[in-house]
Amino acid sequence: MWKAVVCDDEYIVLEALSIMIDWEGLGIRLAGTAEDGLSALELIRRVKPDIVLTDIRMPGLDGLQLIETVLSEAPDTHCIVFSGFNEFEYVKRAIRLGVADYVEKPITEEAIERALGKVLGRIERESAIRSMERKLQDTDEALLKKAVWELLLFGKEAEQAWREQFGPEGDRVAGVTVLAAAEPFRLPEHPAYRAIRLRDDKHHLAVMFHYMDLPPAHWDSLVDELDDAGLAVGISLTHPPEEAHASWREAVQAHKAAKLLGIRGAVRFGELGSGSDNPSRLSALEEAILLALRAGSRTMVAEEADRFLREILESKPDPDTVESEMLKIIYAAEEAVGEHRDPSGKPHIEIAEAAAEGRLSEWFRERLERLAEQAAASRDRDKHSAIEKAKEYVVQNAFRDVSLQETASFVGLHPAYLSVLFKETTGETFIQYLTRNRVELAKSLLRKGMKISEVSDRVGYMNPRHFGEVFKRHTGMTPGQYRDSQLSS
Repeated sequence: MWKAVVCDDEYIVLEALSIMIDWEGLGIRLAGTAEDGLSALELIRRVKPDIVLTDIRMPGLDGLQLIETVLSEAPDTHCIVFSGFNEFEYVKRAIRLGVADYVEKPITEEAIERALGKVLGRIERESAIRSMERKLQDTDEALLKKAVWELLLFGKEAEQAWREQFGPEGDRVAGVTVLAAAEPFRLPEHPAYRAIRLRDDKHHLAVMFHYMDLPPAHWDSLVDELDDAGLAVGISLTHPPEEAHASWREAVQAHKAAKLLGIRGAVRFGELGSGSDNPSRLSALEEAILLALRAGSRTMVAEEADRFLREILESKPDPDTVESEMLKIIYAAEEAVGEHRDPSGKPHIEIAEAAAEGRLSEWFRERLERLAEQAAASRDRDKHSAIEKAKEYVVQNAFRDVSLQETASFVGLHPAYLSVLFKETTGETFIQYLTRNRVELAKSLLRKGMKISEVSDRVGYMNPRHFGEVFKRHTGMTPGQYRDSQLSS
């Protein structure tokens, strides 16, 4: 629905026009009325009408001044003037200013509707022309974008079709630079290039076709503007049109690097390195991560992972290099903690998703910390299993003088480590546990009335006297006293 305002210094005229004209029936919404020129100008600036109906003579600002101001600010506005007797000179001036029609006073409903019909016809014709121009422009723009996409995808094969669509200026293009970001970004206009905006599934792209080399000062200004916008933007090197696919690939890589490095600004592909300048240092850091994993320390793993990330990211590396180094460590870490490599390539899938989300460093830390937890849990299970085997071995061999070395050999641990682990897990030393079990076995044999010398021999003590001392120390009674107390009860 079109909008109209009516301006006249006679209140009765405003009221009559508001009531007698079927505005809605004409497809018009009456957006307001004004009784003087200054109020009318303020109203027009506020509601931005399509049609202005105004008296020629009004206080403050007359109709001609109002029309001149309105048409200079909004040339598409259609004005209708009301003229009284002997005001034809004013009407001629109004026509020269560009009014659409005029209505002589006294104003009639028929005259107003005829003038409005004439104006509406003109508005609709102009609207149809603009719509057609937009469609043609959109069609040309769509065809150009298609040609640019094909140039990015196929390079030299698509160059001729691109030049034809680009127009005569295509022959002036000396190079192509691509900018890539996850969000829309502003690119200032410059006579040295033409920029075409595109979207792929992950990026907003600006493809810059250079007519000449951009001055370094302009590049610096562009980078500063992107930095100030706080967006991660990747900028390719400049390549000839037939190598535009390289510009696209480089811009995407530079954008990945910006996200990886946590940079909210521009990163140029030419600034990217190949990783650490000290491979032996990187190798040492990788080994430190694996040692921390084997120790099952999540804190140590997180610290070593951060050291590795600082080292490798310091040189603004190519993101593919970083992903490759990370995957190498993850797979080595899985092997170090005894986790079988997933044949479905899950880490490869996860790392690609993390890179796309800009959280590659976080994924790397979290993955290693999970592996550290698995390593710690595995170590705890192994410890528990080893101690249970050692205890069972002691019980089964309580009838003889079994040693720590023998038991350690049976469970596959170093004697010193088994000794520490045994105390840590059971609260007893190995000797205390062995002695307690031998005493318990001796008590069961004494309850059966067996001779003390036989019991001593059966529980691994060759010297009955020594057996008696050990038994009394643990029970508070001699073997004989214990046997008698059990048999008499």
